[in-house]
Amino acid sequence: MHDSIAIPACFSSSDHQIQRQADEPASVGRSGQSVFMSVYRTKLAGQCRLVTVTWCRNLLLHGLSVSVQGPEGEDHYRCKVELKPWYFWRKQGSKHFIVDGKTVDVVWDLKAAKFNGETEPRSDYYVAIVCEDEVVLLLGDQKKDAYRKTGCRPSLIEPILVSRREHVFGKKKFSTRVKFNDKGTFHDISVECNNSISSNSINSDGFDPVLDIRVDGKLAIQIKHLQWKFRGNESINVGRNGVEVYWDVHDWLFGSGPRHGLFIFNPIPSSSISPSSSSISAPSSPPSSSSSSMPLSYQEIMMNSSSSSSDYDNAGNSSRFCLFLYAWKVE
Repeated sequence: MHDSIAIPACFSSSDHQIQRQADEPASVGRSGQSVFMSVYRTKLAGQCRLVTVTWCRNLLLHGLSVSVQGPEGEDHYRCKVELKPWYFWRKQGSKHFIVDGKTVDVVWDLKAAKFNGETEPRSDYYVAIVCEDEVVLLLGDQKKDAYRKTGCRPSLIEPILVSRREHVFGKKKFSTRVKFNDKGTFHDISVECNNSISSNSINSDGFDPVLDIRVDGKLAIQIKHLQWKFRGNESINVGRNGVEVYWDVHDWLFGSGPRHGLFIFNPIPSSSISPSSSSISAPSSPPSSSSSSMPLSYQEIMMNSSSSSSDYDNAGNSSRFCLFLYAWKVE
């Protein structure tokens, strides 16, 4: 039996709420729903634009939303796919909206999609975005079915994955899968926070939190005495790729209520990476808030990605991808 699919609460109100919940981590934390946002840069309606595909999941249901960047980079054209488990035919279909006078169709087939307990499907599906008889963005493994259904040709310009933002929930271990480049393979990433017993611990109970970051099951980064090193960065090698890893777990240690740790994985050229390169925050006392910004912000990535269409044609080697992992602790 395939996973039931429906529109979760985070997509059930106004279109503007979709973007607000994804942009404000606190809203996601209160909702308790996993949210995966993938941002692609492609040429659509004659311009280079950012297209955001958002999958959302609560305990029972899944949902999908597609948004396209407006001409000024602020307003968005949005399409919600309202999929109900009791309407079988709604698991496949299409919707359209108008971007600068051009019709944009969103065509999907999720009736056989296999989620395997994840927020976004793993196989047996497609989601296609079509404009001017071209498939400008195609997700999923049923590509032949998508081209046959739409009757459109592939775009001459390959879309570029700019960033992924994932909100995941767990008690102490958080996992995801990611490709650091389009031609690479998937890597399994896990983040785990454990308490070790230490006589030198700053805690009265003798526990000293340790953060482990693993890639493909192998320990890549271990941060001991986490209460003094809750924010920092370190460079690692993943296959042939250099990856700069940033972490900020202040709220895990000093926050209250729904709280998340933020982890950023930013691929860098292998030639410029040094295995010993690191920077760790070690203040004299725990700060009262986590207001200090991460070395690399989501807004900076989006600004760098909003290049003009003329730049896009030659941007194949200058694309900057980042994975933003928001790890929400559930007590």
